[in-house]
Formats: sequence, C-alpha cells, structure tokens
Amino acid sequence: MFREMLRKKQRLSDEECVHILKTQPRGVLSVLGDDDYPYGMPLNHYYNQPDGKLYFHSGKKGHKIDAIRRHDKASFCIYDEGYRNEGEWALRIKSVIVFGRIEFVEDRETVCRICEQLSRKFTDDEQFIRRQIEKYGPMTFMFALVPEYITGKLVNES
Repeated sequence: MFREMLRKKQRLSDEECVHILKTQPRGVLSVLGDDDYPYGMPLNHYYNQPDGKLYFHSGKKGHKIDAIRRHDKASFCIYDEGYRNEGEWALRIKSVIVFGRIEFVEDRETVCRICEQLSRKFTDDEQFIRRQIEKYGPMTFMFALVPEYITGKLVNES
C-alpha cells in the first residue's frame, strides 16, 4: 500500500525515526481539506512511544477539525535542524513522515497526561505546567495520529 523508498541508502533506521519523533518540537500535519485540497498546518506534537501514537492539542472547531471529521487519513512530516559536514555547504536533514489515521481522544485523564508530557518538550517549569493544565485542561481538545506506516530519510541538499 505504501511506496518503497527509492534511495534506500538514505533510509533512517526505526530507532532514528523514533528519536526524531520524540525530540523535535513540531512538524506539519497534512489532511484532505475543503474541496479535496491538501491542507497542511504546523503543529507541535507529543510522541508516546508505549502506544506508538502522535498526540496533538487543538481547538474544537475549524478547518482542520472539519477536514479530519470528513476523512481520517493524514500524514505528519517532521525534520531536524540538520548539519553540515566540515568544509561542505550542503545541509543534511533527517526527516520522518508518519502516515496514519486520526482518532479523537475523549478520556480527560489521557488528555491531561499527554498535555503535561507535551509541555515538558518546551519548559521544565512544573508549576507553570500544573497551572496551565488546571486552567485549560478541562477545555483542551486532543486527537492522535495512529501510525500505519513510518518512514525516515537523510536528505543531502547538494
């Protein structure tokens, strides 16, 4: 169902893909939007390795949510900051694309727990995190991308 990578030597290992999913703060979620136009939006995420899902918080309404309700298939592309080998101009970037289906998260305990984990990607201020969860947790909307296929690649810009 999913295409094989043409340049197999550039393929990232599963471990490298997981590392990028866990450490990079944001990526682009793409869904099928209005009139079947692709709709991509930058989002921060939390990758929960035990269940293998990517979690996102969101407003309860809008283009993204309408698109997901119509068609649950999506992809999420994440890439790192890249690096240059000494003496070379070309940037090398590791990227991961996750293909899967979106499900809405209804369990409030899960929503609050994932929000805490997501917040820790951006701050280690536990008091701030607790205050934000207490204030906004009850009204936070969350969905998860359940992976069906994950692929990663090292791209050389030269």
